[in-house]
Amino acid sequence: MSNGARHGLGVVAGLLLPPLIAACLMYGIGEISLTMATRFTVSWLGLGVVAVAGAGLAFLAGSRLSPIASLLGGLAFTALGVVPAVEMNAGFRVIPDGLVTGSLFTGLQTVMYSGVLLFLGVALLVVSFFPSRWRSRERPSVYTSDYGATGSPYLPPGMSQDVTRPMHRE
Repeated sequence: MSNGARHGLGVVAGLLLPPLIAACLMYGIGEISLTMATRFTVSWLGLGVVAVAGAGLAFLAGSRLSPIASLLGGLAFTALGVVPAVEMNAGFRVIPDGLVTGSLFTGLQTVMYSGVLLFLGVALLVVSFFPSRWRSRERPSVYTSDYGATGSPYLPPGMSQDVTRPMHRE
């Protein structure tokens, strides 16, 4: 895959996956919290949705796709993670109360005010700054065998070496 295609898919993944991951995380944690508080049982649906969010985060953090995906996700999660600090210093609500309801509201409050979103955002930002993620994969060299079966690292490309004679003679 070329670098342009890899980074293009990274932009698409960075724009689509973080909102889906945030929604899954908010719904799953809200569902778990409300089910534990009202029925004193485990919400398997909530745990499954949190597991799906974890798989999406793992894809953003560890993918060979492009670091742009984790960079965009990290910026979004960090921006949402600093909202509680902004609200405390500014003295007014940044996110309106009626924006989401039910288990989504409970999950939003939980992940935002506990610092989970800030943690995830900073983790994704740090992962996107590793230099190895910005480079494409190296192309395989012509030399594949220690005995010169398909080529030699000491000869020009296209020339093969006779196994019985290690020195190149013309």
